[in-house]
Formats: sequence, C-alpha cells, structure tokens
Amino acid sequence: MEQAKQRCSWCGDSQIYVDYHDNEWGRPVHDDNRLFEMLILEGAQAGLSWLTILKKRENYRAAFDQFDPAKVALYDDAKIAELLANPGIVRNRLKVRAAVANAQAVLRIQEEFGSLDNYLWGFVGHKPIVNRFETFDDFVSTSPISDAISKDLKKRGCNFVGSTIIYAFMQAAGMVNDHFVHCFVYHELKNA
Repeated sequence: MEQAKQRCSWCGDSQIYVDYHDNEWGRPVHDDNRLFEMLILEGAQAGLSWLTILKKRENYRAAFDQFDPAKVALYDDAKIAELLANPGIVRNRLKVRAAVANAQAVLRIQEEFGSLDNYLWGFVGHKPIVNRFETFDDFVSTSPISDAISKDLKKRGCNFVGSTIIYAFMQAAGMVNDHFVHCFVYHELKNA
C-alpha cells in the first residue's frame, strides 16, 4: 500500500488546492505569458481568497486572451467595459485597468530585458531561494526582494504589485521554495 504524500497543511483536502499545490505552486515558471498571468491573478486576489481566483482562472484566461500581454496592452474602454460585465472574473474596475497598465509595462520590460522571465528572475540570481519553513509561524508575507521588485514594478507603471502580492507571486512562480520541509514537493524542488 502506497504511503500518503505529506503536503503543506495549507492546501487541506480541497481537490483544487491539492492539485494546485502538487503541480504548480512553487514550481519555477519561465514562460512570459504564464508569469504575466500569475502577476495579474495575484493582483486580482487582493482582498479575496485564492480559492476564488483558482475557480475563476479558466474564465480569466478566456477573457484576457490567454494572458498575452501584447493583446491585453491594447484593451480599450469598450473591452474594459466588456470585462467589467463578465461574471466569470472579479469585476473590479481598478484591477481590470491594472491588468492593462501592467501588460503595457511588461511589453516595455520585455523590450529592455529581453523577457519578463529574465527581468523577474534576475532579482533572485536566476535560481530559486530555498527556505526551510516547518510551521506557519515561519512563513513571511514579504521580503527585501519582494520589496525591491514591488518598488521597481511600480516605478515602471504597474499597479496591484505591493510587496505582499509580489511575495505571493514569487511563491507561486517558484522564485522561492516555501513548501514546508516535510512536504514532498519541497524535496522534489530542492533536489531538482
């Protein structure tokens, strides 16, 4: 009989959370469109539960042209109005407008750094930071690096990129391995 995998306790037994934990959270992402998606979804989550966003993620992908920053950057007032009428996403005017502004900033970043990946991962020396968290008390919600990324993104015209949002983004994109040390994913990533 196979032994049950030990996971981070935050994912509980909700299948959507278990799947996200096992297959996505903390695994390094280097695709610009996925990084842009994660940045927008982390901002959309502000003030809401992550489960709410996970349940709406496919709706977001359809509504935001699969998070192609070149397309999102061109959204006009009519497209924004269409998005604000879409019940499948979080209909917050500031968050929707932030997605457009952030897409425009991402295009400038890609031009300057060659890719969003190169820009973001440059803050961590192009390799994940491996933390050793054993309990929730060990967790942090910001870091000097998330502070620096947040400040730089804001300077470049991005919104909904505060340090807490950016740290959550870093966790999701695998820039930091914040899985608990007893978690099977922690060991998979540490040994990769």
